[in-house]
Parts: sequence; structure tokens; C-alpha cells
Amino acid sequence: MNWGFLENILSGVNKYSTVIGRIWLSVVFLFRILVYVAAAEQVWKDEQKDFVCNTQQPGCENACFDHFFPISQVRLWALQLIMVSTPSLLVALHVAYREHREAKHRRKLYQDKGSIDGGLFCTYVVSLVFKTAFEVGSLLAFYFLYNGFEMPTLVRCSQSPCPNTVDCYIAKATEKKIFLYIMGCTSILCIALNFVELMYIVWKQLWKCFIRRYAPVEEKPYSNCPPPVSIVNKFASSEATVNTGNGGTQPASTAENLPIQS
Repeated sequence: MNWGFLENILSGVNKYSTVIGRIWLSVVFLFRILVYVAAAEQVWKDEQKDFVCNTQQPGCENACFDHFFPISQVRLWALQLIMVSTPSLLVALHVAYREHREAKHRRKLYQDKGSIDGGLFCTYVVSLVFKTAFEVGSLLAFYFLYNGFEMPTLVRCSQSPCPNTVDCYIAKATEKKIFLYIMGCTSILCIALNFVELMYIVWKQLWKCFIRRYAPVEEKPYSNCPPPVSIVNKFASSEATVNTGNGGTQPASTAENLPIQS
């Protein structure tokens, strides 16, 4: 299976993700896609041919294999990788929509087209919710379909058309168990990263709203207006005059020394 298209999608979303989102992408690339392509796909190769039962009854092995493995584990793992990765495409599509709007109106409509605010914030939250739901759903599917994450070497089957209870043997059971544990641990890690990223962007958005609403706005001084003059300075700088009684005036500083006239 060619995973190049999924790698291109995730690489395009990387520049619009948060720091935690980039960590999630690294986990998906290193511990899931590369492990799947390099090793897991080879371990489950020809798994039905390696499933052997101690009977010669035609159709018994096929019936037992279908009973214990209703869905191939490696195919369910591949489906899980696709489902948890494609919701990130919603973010890239939303950014492309913003770019289309700016090109249509021929002016800048957004301060930063990739900033997680407004409608893109809702899109990002929806993508995180879908990724988390797919991760949890896949883990539950593995648990209930295969009775946990164990991989026994011997299973007993009495399905029709088997004449009686027969013993069937699963090839490479230990290797498959190890890869199932890797898949389970990385899924739990991705769920934790998605939850932390969701809390982070919600807290960041609430903090922006708080700052916008309650933070004091600094008033900028007007350059064209003269600086304010206090009343004390105004009267101190001006020279008050008093009437001298003979038709003239005298400054207040000298008027104090004039004789009082009757």
C-alpha cells in the first residue's frame, strides 16, 4: 500500500498546527506509519495461509479463521491510520478557503490566514474531536473483536463444517502481539496528545477573549494638543495687578509694600 498521499496531506497540515499538533504528527509518522510499512505489514503477510488446523475437513480452516479474525488486524490498523489522519485535512481546506476569499476580493481579509481564530478555531476543534473519537473507536474495535490485545498461539475451534473441536495454530503469534502492543500504546499516546492540544487551544482562545474584554486600553497622547497646565502654575507664571488708587496699576509683588489709603 502506498502511503505517499497521506504523508503529503499531513505535511501540508503541519505548518498550520500548534506545537502539540506537530508532536502528534511526529508520533504518527515515526511510530505508526513507518512501523506499519517497514515491519507490521510483513508480519501479517499471508496470515490466512499460515493459519493451520489439525483437520483435513474442507472449509474448516477458512471457517475457523473467519471466526477468530472477522476483520484482518493489519487492515483494521491501516483503516485506523487513514481515519485518524484525514480530519487534519479539514484545517488545510479551511485555510485554502481563506486564501480563495482574499483572492476573490483582491484585498487582505485576515491578519494571518493560518492563525487559529474565528471559524478556523471551530474547524480545528472539530478535527481534534474526530481524531480522538476515531482513536477510541479503533481501540474498542480491537478489544471487542479480538478479545483484548492478546495473541495466543493455539485456539480451539468447533465451527461448522468442522467435524469436532479442532486445534488451530496462529503463526508468528509473539511478533503480532508485540506490534499490537505498539499500536495500542501509540493510540493511547495520540489520544492524550489530542486531549492536551484541545485544552491548550481552548484555554488560549479564552485568554484572548479575556484580554480583549477586560484588559485596560492605554490612551495615546495627542501630539497636536498642548500639554496641560495646572492652575497653580498658571497663576504663578502670570503677574497679577492691583489698583493703586490714582488711576494706575501696580504689580502684586510691589503692591504689598504700598501704604494703605484711607
